Amino acid sequence: MVYNHKAIEKKWRENWEKNPVNPKVDKDGNKKQKYYCLDMFPYPSGNGLHVGHWRGYVISDVWSRYKLLQGYYIVHPMGWDAFGLPAENYAIKMGVHPAKSTAENVANIKRQINEIAALYDWDMEVNTTDPEFYKWTQWIFVKMFKEGLAYEKEFPINWCPSCKTGLANEEVVNGKCERCGTEVTKKNLRQWMLKITAYAERLLNDLDKLDWPEKVKKMQADWIGKSYGAEVDFPVEGRDEKITVYTTRPDTLYGATFMVLAPEHALAASLATPETKDAVEKYIYEASMKSNVDRMQDKEKTGVFTGSYAINPLNGEKTPIWLSDYVLADYGTGAIMCVPAHDDRDFEFATKFKIPIIQVIAKDGKEIENMTEAYTEANGTMINSGEWNGMESAVLKKEAPHIIEERGIGRATVNYKLRDWVFSRQRYWGEPIPIVHCPDCGAVPVPEEELPLRLPDVESYEPTGTGESPLAGIEEWVNCKCPVCGKPAKRETNTMPQWAGSSWYFLRYVDNHNDKELVSREKADEMLPVDMYIGGVEHAVLHLLYSRFYTKFLYDIGVVDFDEPFHKLFNQGMITGKNGIKMSKSKGNVVSPDDLVRDYGCDSLRMYELFVGPPELDAEWDDRGIDGVSRFLKKVWGLVMDSKDKNIEATKEMIKERNKLIYDVTTRLENFSLNTVISGFMEHTNKLVEISKKAGGIDTETLGSMAVLLAPFAPHIAEEIWEQLGHNETVFAAGWPAYDEEAMKDDEIEIAVQINGKTRAVVALAADVSKEDALAAGKAAVADKLTGTIVKEIYVPGRIINIVQK
Repeated sequence: MVYNHKAIEKKWRENWEKNPVNPKVDKDGNKKQKYYCLDMFPYPSGNGLHVGHWRGYVISDVWSRYKLLQGYYIVHPMGWDAFGLPAENYAIKMGVHPAKSTAENVANIKRQINEIAALYDWDMEVNTTDPEFYKWTQWIFVKMFKEGLAYEKEFPINWCPSCKTGLANEEVVNGKCERCGTEVTKKNLRQWMLKITAYAERLLNDLDKLDWPEKVKKMQADWIGKSYGAEVDFPVEGRDEKITVYTTRPDTLYGATFMVLAPEHALAASLATPETKDAVEKYIYEASMKSNVDRMQDKEKTGVFTGSYAINPLNGEKTPIWLSDYVLADYGTGAIMCVPAHDDRDFEFATKFKIPIIQVIAKDGKEIENMTEAYTEANGTMINSGEWNGMESAVLKKEAPHIIEERGIGRATVNYKLRDWVFSRQRYWGEPIPIVHCPDCGAVPVPEEELPLRLPDVESYEPTGTGESPLAGIEEWVNCKCPVCGKPAKRETNTMPQWAGSSWYFLRYVDNHNDKELVSREKADEMLPVDMYIGGVEHAVLHLLYSRFYTKFLYDIGVVDFDEPFHKLFNQGMITGKNGIKMSKSKGNVVSPDDLVRDYGCDSLRMYELFVGPPELDAEWDDRGIDGVSRFLKKVWGLVMDSKDKNIEATKEMIKERNKLIYDVTTRLENFSLNTVISGFMEHTNKLVEISKKAGGIDTETLGSMAVLLAPFAPHIAEEIWEQLGHNETVFAAGWPAYDEEAMKDDEIEIAVQINGKTRAVVALAADVSKEDALAAGKAAVADKLTGTIVKEIYVPGRIINIVQK
């Protein structure tokens, strides 16, 4: 029989449709333990899937099928992240309504996903644009509003002129919009915010509970950015106000020779003197046109002196107050004290603007003459610091916050870089925010029993660019009655960001038809949380941080009984085009899986997706490599077809090779070294072919073990081989095979024989040879080369024999 991938794959797709291989109970009717393996669900791009998308889905399916063979019931759902900027921008480009383009894209990608032959349970499917789904997205918002975690605020936000909407800090990459690449500016807008900062400490501490890549945990920890220090109050000379700064180095307070405020600071403009007023106003305006990311990355520091001074509360010295855009209004207090002798950035600024530099920490207590760079060593002895002189800086750093607090000039405090989440989008294609604005009652949530608040169906949905959502122009939708007092009111017209639905969707999969609860506690306790989450590292901060925040909130209000959504995380690398360039339609380097499935079969493409390189690393795509995988499957097929009817009795060599194969595949799979699993299959198959030539075939048990081991990777051919070997039930009911360590051991080993450390011969000995017999055999093998007196005989078991002679 010739291996016909088209016929075999069609046959088993139809068979699995009628006879699912993932039952909730075992053969005895007992409920199986669940294992929840989840892909990061896709947004339905019009470009469809390319071979890079396949990689993640294949990895998750391999792992799911492996766990299925270990006896678990697999929760493995799929859905659509279909609201938000990507879908709306695509619809605008195509000149159609996003509801239409999104539905068409979902249908196409679902067809492509089915080509992967993954173990998805489509009965669990969700779509973030379905009112029955976003009803619960809105419900979560209402709950957060009632708990004080959702609030309104007007302030300068990141604004994308192309997408015409506000962006969270996390959505700005290198000063550009994460979605479209346009330079981000600033715009003052009323926004809805989520108080994620209320969970900062828990989000940081609970990273220790997670089996996640260390680099991802570090990225989240750095983004949360916890630091210890003090808030210090600097009185403004000649005024009643004080400027509060946050510093992690209060021990250097005597070295603070100037102060810098963010241009948006509440006092910034008022601190300008008549002489500096024009320059200050000009600088504030120019800073407003830059994104926070740009401001932090600008290499050359800029600034303007306000003309005003603060008073250093420790020594009473006048401290000039400057404005600079490298200080952000939403970090700390929006004001910093600057110690140029001990901070590179402050040193650069002070040098440029000729501000005094006072060293207060010194190595061995010796002051540096003519400083050319900041002294940034963590430890040293305090100098030029009044009563603190002579103290070790490491000790003072811990004590200074409390000293400052005792003196009434500040307080010890903890700070976080994490900012509250900008949750409004001035776009159409998103979940309506379920809030009504009443002149008398203020902001009032839509009653929970009236959810979902449906997105109105409109013809014109393009962004306005005015800072208002297109929904603001739909009077019959905007105008309503206040749910509290019944008087005329207006609906909120901003929509939620794309992240709203994706922050909790994994909970809904397991109870997606429940119209009374987000998820029942019975279903949640049975199937949640997620055991393995697979997706790209690009979501390390945004999606994963937001999902953790949502889960913790839902835990706090009793919806679920766990406070972390994903036990284990695996980040797959990207599949790129030639020269490591990211695949995109605009670059013309997208490789569609459709033709490859047609020409080589799903199984060949699945295995090649894994074979291209370590799954956690990026890999450059080369179509030619799939030929080798296809030949391997044909070789396996030929080996089985040649042996299956011969009743070959297993030899010791076959048993040893079978157990080695089971050991290698299991060990490499557990280590997620999936590319070496495929190469291991190839090596062992070649050995079995050689054994088959000598023995006239391979025994059925060895061939059966190979089929089971192959099943997670190439399920169609594995099922067909299993059936050809005489089995009536699916290969996925066979159970994962165990290996016998004793059976793997070699009977004979080859050992190098050395004279004075140089190899002179190689001998074949019994694997359990004694030291005496090994040395005797070694000396016999090099007898003609032993010309001196033997002074030492060394045997390293299983490795070398070394004869030392004079």
